[in-house]
Amino acid sequence: MKNIFKIFSLFLAFSFTVLSAQQKPDYYDDIQHFKKLDSETAPPKDAILFIGSSTFTKWTDVADYFPDKTIINRGFGGSRFVNLNYYAEDLLNPYQPKQVVIYCGDNDISNQDKPSAEVVFERFKKFYSTVRAHYPKANIAYISVKFSPSREQFWGEMKKLNLKIEKYLKKQKNTNYIDITKAMNDENGKVRTDLYLEDMLHMKPEGYKIWSKIMYPYLK
Repeated sequence: MKNIFKIFSLFLAFSFTVLSAQQKPDYYDDIQHFKKLDSETAPPKDAILFIGSSTFTKWTDVADYFPDKTIINRGFGGSRFVNLNYYAEDLLNPYQPKQVVIYCGDNDISNQDKPSAEVVFERFKKFYSTVRAHYPKANIAYISVKFSPSREQFWGEMKKLNLKIEKYLKKQKNTNYIDITKAMNDENGKVRTDLYLEDMLHMKPEGYKIWSKIMYPYLK
């Protein structure tokens, strides 16, 4: 009987472990990693907080591009505004930035449910409102969605989203819309595929160099 009880207990423990792992929300481990970093080293005050998707995540040497700025990079995975809104408190509470720079939206548009630009725009506004509530005096900047070659079928909705966000931010105080799209085109106005990795989604260092030149005048 004891052996049966022991086996049953082990089975329950294993089942609970598997169930717990399955119930983790998307990017849970990424957020826990950020919390661990902040617990080990207190984040600096008056920094520039980068929040967004993998384009920021992969910009691991961002500090080298802006040596005179203090940047906290909190880009994670293939995140969407859905995820930014879900983790908003975790992403914003530990910091006291003078500026928040957001790059997100292309993963929303290209998601399997194919939401419209209007739907994604509403998600953006929700996140913007949360950021503003946390940091009333901070500058909030949004980097336009880039037109990755691998997502050409979604460019139409992405353009609509960029226009909606640009128009919205023009009516808000202490905000900036940073358009990187034109700088990533060639002399004929076509997207430069040479700026992208083999996946035609993420950028090479050359792409980030272009971004840094466009972004620098806007950084506080």
